Amino acid sequence: MTMWLIRRFLQAGFVILAMTVIVFIGVSVIGDPMEMLVAPDATQKERLEVAAALGLDRPLWQQYFTFLSGLAQGDFGRSFIYGEPALQVILTRLPATLELAFTAIGMSVLVGVPLGLYAGLYPNAKSSKAIMAGSIIGFSLPTFWVGLMLIVIFAVELGWLPASGRGDTVSVLGLQWSFLTLDGWSHLLLPALNLALFKVSLILRLVRAGVREVMPEDYVKFARAKGLSEGRVIFVHVLKNLMIPVVTIIGLEFGSVIAFSVVTETIFSWPGMGKLIIESINLLDRPVIVAYLMIIVLLFVVINLIVDLLYTVLDPRVRIRTGA
Repeated sequence: MTMWLIRRFLQAGFVILAMTVIVFIGVSVIGDPMEMLVAPDATQKERLEVAAALGLDRPLWQQYFTFLSGLAQGDFGRSFIYGEPALQVILTRLPATLELAFTAIGMSVLVGVPLGLYAGLYPNAKSSKAIMAGSIIGFSLPTFWVGLMLIVIFAVELGWLPASGRGDTVSVLGLQWSFLTLDGWSHLLLPALNLALFKVSLILRLVRAGVREVMPEDYVKFARAKGLSEGRVIFVHVLKNLMIPVVTIIGLEFGSVIAFSVVTETIFSWPGMGKLIIESINLLDRPVIVAYLMIIVLLFVVINLIVDLLYTVLDPRVRIRTGA
């Protein structure tokens, strides 16, 4: 187990290092930030002074090693636009994205797992067929259209929930959180629901397929033959064996919710990292773009590592193979 952990950490380190090269070079060839930062009527001397102050006058490989050195110290450079450390700019937006992602994934699990379990146990019931038809709709509808419809129905027509913004926040550990206030929750529900719709359909269909695959297995038949209650058979023997693929999907989808919440945050004017990255791309704020992408890479690496560790908890066979 120890050697497996060491190998996983080494692999994670290699992936992060490789991504630093790809991300830095990819971002550095996009546009010229000087066109955004310097007035059109600026003299050549003024342009050179700005380039030197931002380090843009050096060769690309020198900029990369400077970036890599700063990265090792937690320094992603200073934002061209905000004039603050890029990491600090992102961290101020991170709580908004995190609470949106956690709420969306929570909704997905709380709705998707029970519906998928029911549809798998009673596949011929009309309600199960309706659930599966609804999941197809959840897959098919584009996120931006669903977001606009939620605003029209619940904010404009019914007036139940606000259409934009984050609402009241509470400071905890120096960061602002809106889920700790009632007004914050009212602002959080619509964008979280918009993000959760596709995830509900995905988890629902995964659980349903897993139930249909597990139910005919011998260990389920033996559990029933021993006289165990139907609830124990389902929640201990059936549901437990479904958890590995479900945990995998939940982990990866949590990362994707954070990385690809751009559309939802833009539609609902949610002040998270997704909205920030769009603004940074428009303004060619390279340090913020690079810092954002590296945080997303690190997030996916950490999530994958956590999922692998959960495998060993959920399935003893994984521990045996790992030990071997």
